[in-house]
This record gives sequence, structure tokens and C-alpha cells, in this order.
Amino acid sequence: MDFLSFGGKLAGSRESQAMKDANLQSASARSAGGEAVCRLAFWSAGAHAAAQAEQQLARCGPNVLRGKSEPALIVEFLARFRNPLVLVLLAASGISALTGEEASFLIVVASVTLDFFQEYRAGQAAERLSESVTVRAKVLRNGRETSIAATTVVPGDVIVVAAGDLVPADSVLIEAKDLFVNQSLLTGESFPAEKRAQTPTGASTDPSCASNALFMGTSIISGTGKALVCRTGRSSELGEIGEALGRRAPPTAFEHGTRQFGMLIMRLTVLLVLFVLLVNTLLHRPLLESFLFAIALAVGLTPELLPMIVSVTLSRGALRMAQHEVIVKHLPAIHNLGSMDVLCTDKTGTLTEARIRLERHVNVAGQDSVEVLHLAFLNSFFETGLRSPLDAAILEHQEIDVSAWRKIDEVPFDFERRRVSVLVDDGQHRRLVVKGAPEDILGLSTHCADDSGQLQCLDEQTLARAMAVHDLLAADGFRVLGIAWRDVATEHIHARIDDETELTLAGFAAFLDPPKAGAAAALAALQASGVSVKVVTGDNELVTRHVCAELGLAISGVLLGSEIENLDDPALLARVERVNAFCRVTPAQKNRVILALKAGGHTVGYLGDGVNDAPSLHSADVGISVDSAVDVAKAAAEMILLRHDLGVLHEGVIEGRRTFGNIMKYIMMGTSSNFGNMFSMAGATLFLPFLPMLPVQVLLNNLLYDISEVPIPLDRVDDDYLAQPRHWDMNFIRNFMLAIGPVSSLFDFLTFAALIVLFQAGEGLFRTGWFIESIATQVLVIFVIRTRGAALHSRPNPMLALASLAVVALAFVLPFTPAAAHLGFVAPPPQFFVFVALMTALYLCAVEIVKRAFYRRFGHGPTAS
Repeated sequence: MDFLSFGGKLAGSRESQAMKDANLQSASARSAGGEAVCRLAFWSAGAHAAAQAEQQLARCGPNVLRGKSEPALIVEFLARFRNPLVLVLLAASGISALTGEEASFLIVVASVTLDFFQEYRAGQAAERLSESVTVRAKVLRNGRETSIAATTVVPGDVIVVAAGDLVPADSVLIEAKDLFVNQSLLTGESFPAEKRAQTPTGASTDPSCASNALFMGTSIISGTGKALVCRTGRSSELGEIGEALGRRAPPTAFEHGTRQFGMLIMRLTVLLVLFVLLVNTLLHRPLLESFLFAIALAVGLTPELLPMIVSVTLSRGALRMAQHEVIVKHLPAIHNLGSMDVLCTDKTGTLTEARIRLERHVNVAGQDSVEVLHLAFLNSFFETGLRSPLDAAILEHQEIDVSAWRKIDEVPFDFERRRVSVLVDDGQHRRLVVKGAPEDILGLSTHCADDSGQLQCLDEQTLARAMAVHDLLAADGFRVLGIAWRDVATEHIHARIDDETELTLAGFAAFLDPPKAGAAAALAALQASGVSVKVVTGDNELVTRHVCAELGLAISGVLLGSEIENLDDPALLARVERVNAFCRVTPAQKNRVILALKAGGHTVGYLGDGVNDAPSLHSADVGISVDSAVDVAKAAAEMILLRHDLGVLHEGVIEGRRTFGNIMKYIMMGTSSNFGNMFSMAGATLFLPFLPMLPVQVLLNNLLYDISEVPIPLDRVDDDYLAQPRHWDMNFIRNFMLAIGPVSSLFDFLTFAALIVLFQAGEGLFRTGWFIESIATQVLVIFVIRTRGAALHSRPNPMLALASLAVVALAFVLPFTPAAAHLGFVAPPPQFFVFVALMTALYLCAVEIVKRAFYRRFGHGPTAS
């Protein structure tokens, strides 16, 4: 990539005058044919004075990926009120507040506010975590090398980098010596890239082709260099990915579910209000009183406590997950995790240790060979150039005494030769030891050692046998290196590439990234809990198959990135259902897999830690990252694991299902018993010469009911409910409402008949009796609805039981208090309480029977499809 090509995107970005001067001087230098002069132009433009740097920082802003914006916080808070359910709640409770009953309105606002601040606090904790380590950079200021915070690096600075440094900004190299960079977070390439100050031939916008460019966030593996900063912060290659995350993500399962539920409640509320107004208008009743009664019914039907129930339940879940070293940035992610039925994860670092280990060292016959290990150790021990993880694995495998050997020279590794050679001497032999890509080593070898250690020619038969050993190791998922040697004359004092000929093939060293301890058990637990695990990796299919086999994860099918490239979206949607290993995939292809699974109706989780994972983390229903991940990945994720452990994820899945279970309890109550009561009140207007309850009594009924439901987040959830993924199912909720609601209405109408026929009730006694019976049945039915099994066999949380019984007791004594007259209540006769107790018991038994029949027909609740 030419500097001018690399800086092409700078044309429309914020450039310093120093940068513009550098471009002009660069162009003139090139036209004069002077590469060295060009580099001097860069140097002079980039050597900032401290004062210039401060001016540049003020002009360009800090070198951060995403700036903080205070108004965005307000916008984010107001966005909470766009949900249809919240709009219905605000409308109904707002009208209620105008009539003097502000409690419902305050509950709704407090619920939404609590949800927002819980999530904001979690986000702040995650931000503090990411800022706990301050990255510094070395730059040339006032002619001296100075260490500064990476956030203060500006375009035109000259940065100095060495092994172990993070590159603070997008830069073009001025000087480079043996410089190798790990830029896998941008390109997905696991092997380091060699960087040179010379301009590569041809122009490209692909970072992997920019051999003279350094990119923000990449790391220096070996060598040293100086580079001119071109782009910082959001203008950098890394920043552009971060900015892409600013686009709104596809709706998650939780958002989709709450929106559907809100629309259901909105339709029911509008129909009920219109029905009541129509009936009362036809019966020529006072319009204002009828309107207030209809509004009161709307308030009673809308589950205004739902946002608070959701917030408190999710907050408790977040606190429990924090105890397991999981930071929840976005509270609904807990629900999404419980609903998750597909987990997509990378292989390296998640299923494996991300630490390569030497597993085997064999000769050409496939037998374990100490000689191969000895030669590999010599090569890695004396190598001073680019050291790969394979070298570390060799040196860690076994300590070998090489004190008798001394290094004479070496031919460093490069990606064209794909091998490294060291020339060593032990006083008796001067030997060139070569390690590299097996196919290249085989092509350079002319001899090998037989079973007895004697040298023999590497004929076609022996070569075929060696190739078979290599292929067998590769099929088992091993990364393989060829090991060879050649003795040279003692006066041979320099190692040259020409010496890497007529080698003696010793054998192969085989490496493996071992499976992570506990990963197999965690995978088994996830699958037993109904979560399908799909491996999405840039590694090859052989290694992936081997690792999955060791972890007990059966491969149902493999889809390669090259195949995905040729599939349109409908074809990919069909394939992703049957495949659970996606190999050699690019970041864009990872994202396509996630979106295809979501389009298929799945709730998808994605676990990743690199920049290339950020789009997939953003698109998934629940994005999961780790503490060691890059900032962009952590920003895109909704949950951050402080412990990179799948076992923690399984605990989170169960916690999410527990949370969803308690949320569904409140929803089932609100759309069944509560709906039945409101429907009964609306129906009673057809034959009663007066309103069955005063508006203030309806609102009080609703308030007491809400108070009884506050402890629901503390309640236990049945074990069988936790066994499978759960998701929003409006058909299930509607069917449950149609099954239980009529039972509630039936007993309400029986109560109406008893009050009129048996107790000869007037307006005051009718409203009082109906209020007491309504509270008793509506509140106590939670003990039946809260469990899918037999109510008597499932113990509720003590706080829930206490709150429910206390509210019913309050309803019983309220008509005897001084407040009764203000609320329109009269004291009922003693025998009425016997009647209410009998009706409540019969009602609970009837609901239990209908509930069991319902679950036999429709199953035990909405599960993931």
C-alpha cells in the first residue's frame, strides 16, 4: 500500500498542517525518484514540538475510538418511552393522574427510570474496567523521545515502536528493522505480518496488504521501527469499525417480545374502553362517569408494574452474575441469554487454551523421536529473529541441555521461505538445523534417517511414507513443522539461504492448541439445557474437527468460508440449520451466519474478543466478550466475562431463564385473572343499573394488586422450566388468557348473582363485596399460576406469600376503617366473608384444573423453536 493510497481516506478527514505538508513533500520527493528523501520529508513533518502537538490535539480531538456525549444519555433515556407497552401505560396512568390518582403514573415513570439507571450503572462499571489500564506511546517531541498517554497522540507525530508495544494510531513507517506485527484483530490472520519502510508495489485498501503501514490497536511482536502518524481515534481503521457499531442493531429477542406484548395489550385496552363507552352511551348513563370508569378499566388492564418487575428481576440477575465475575452492560441481555438456543463461538481461546503445545515429535516412520525434539529445541533456543508461539511451545515442552552447542549464525524466518535456520557447533559437528513448513522442508531434503539412525536416500517410496505421516498428523488436527539438518565444514562461518539444500529430513513436530479445562463439561451442560453450540472460526476444518472430537462435540456438518461466499441469504439460511462448524470464515461471513440464524427464528448468542468479532457481537441477540478483549469488542458486547469460561455462560443461561420465568408469572397474571376481572366489570355494565365499581375503587384494586406482585422477582422458578430455552410467544400468552380469563369471569358473575340474590346488595354493598372478592381471587391465584406443576407441591418465596396475604387481609378490613366512606365502601355482613372464602377456594381449584389441562395441550410454556 502506497502512502498516498493509505492516506486516501484522509482527504475528507481532519488533517493537521504537518500531515498535509508531509503529503506534498512526499509527492515531490517521489517525483524526484528519492525514497530516502521522501522518508526524510516524513521525518521533518512528523517531529512535533510540544506546543504544536497541543494545538493539534485541540484541533483533532483525543485519540479515542468513541467520544463521550452527554446529550446521548438523555436521548437514550427518552428512547425508553418508544415501546408500545410503555406508551399505553403512560397514556392510561396519565389520564388517571389527571383524575387525582397519581400512583399509577408515578409507578410507570419510576419503573422506566429504574431500568435505565440500572443499565447505565452497569455500563459505567464496564467502562471503568476498560479504562483501568492506561496505554502509553513513545513519540518524538522537541527532538527527544517522550512517553505520553496514547490518547494524546496526534497526526504528524513520529512514534517509536518496539517488541511488546501496542500501535497507538494508524501510521506509515519511516524506519523498520526486523519488524513483525500481529494485526489479526483487523485482518484475521493469526501469523504475524512483516513490515518494511519501503513502499510496496501496487496500491490497495486492504490492511493486510499494507506492508509499510501500522494500524491502531495492533501489537509489535519483534523488531523496532519509527512511523509517521496519519490517522487517530475515530478516523483510524479501528475507529471506522467502532463507528459502524453506532448503527442500530437488529431487534433482540427481548425487544421483539416486549413490543409484541405491548401491541397485544394496546389492542385489548382500546377494545375494552370502546365497548364500555358504547354500552354506557346506549344506556344513557352520565358520560363523564362512564368515561372515567372506562379509563379506570384501562388502567386496571394495563400491567403498569411490568417495567419495574422486569427491572428489579433483571437487576437481581445482574447482581448474581456479578458474583460469578460477569459484568452485564445491558440488562435485557440476561433475558436474551436465557432465551438463547444457539451459541456461536470461536474456537481459539474459548474452546481451547489459546496456548499452543508441542504434542508429538516423530521421525519419517511416525515413531516418537528424541532426535527430532533435540533438533527442534536447538533451532528455537538459538533463534533470535521472529519467535512464534510454536517456538515457545518447543522450549516449554522439555528442558534440553544445549550448553555444549554454540551459535555461529542464522538465516531468520521470512514468509516467503517459511522456515528458519540456525548454524551451531558443538566442537565435533558444525550443523545447520532447519525448521519450517513441512512441504518446503520435504522439497529441500534429499536424505533421511532410517529406523536404526543410518542415513539413506529420500527416494519416492520413503518420501511417500513421510508424506503419509504428515497427512495423518494434519488430519488429527495438528499444526505440523518439518525438522531437518545438514552438516557443513567447520570453516563455514556464515549461514546462507543457499545452504538450505540437500537437507536430511529428521521428522516432524506436531502442535495443538489444547482444549480448555472445563470446556467439555460446559458444552455438555449447555447442550443438555437445549443450547446448540456452533463453532465459527477462521481455522481449518481438520483442526476444528479434532478439537471438537476431544470436547465431545459431535460435528453435524462443516461449511467453509469459500462456500458461504457463493451462497445467497436464503441458501445460507437453509444450510446454517444443519451445520455446526463454520471454518475458514471471514468477519463478514461470521456476521452473515449470525443474521441467518436469527432469520431462522433462533435466539443467538455470540462469544468473541477481537475487532473482527465486533459486527457479530453487535448483530447477535446477546453479544458476549471477555475482559482481555479489545475495546471495540467490549463496547459492542452486552456482557463481559472476567473469567473466560463457558461454565460461567451456562450459569448465566440458567439465570436468564429464571429471570424470564418470573417476568412471565406477572404477565400471565395480568393477561388472565386480571383481564378476567376487568372483563367482568365491563360485562356487568350491560345489566347493572349502576357502575359495578367506582373509578377510584378500580384504581385502588389495581394498586393493591400491584403491591402484592412486587416480590415476584424474588420467587423461585421450577427446575423443569429452567431445562429449556424460553422466549416470548404471543400465541401462548393469548391462549393462556383465553383459558384462565373466562374462569375468573365465571366466578365474578357468580359473585354478582350472589350479591344481588342472596345479599340483596345495593350500590354500596355490591361494590364493596365485588371489590373484596375481586382482590381475593385476583391476588391469591398467583400461587396457582406461578408454577407449571401442582400448586401445593411448589413453595413460593416467603416475601411473595406474605405480601399477597397482607393485601387480601387489607381488602377484608378496609370497609371497616374510617377511609371506607371516602372510598364508597360499606361494611358487609359476616356471612359474606364465609361466602368469599368458599368462592375463592373453588376458584383456585378450578384454575388449577384448567391450568393442568392447558399445559397438557400446549406444553409447559414458550420454548425456543
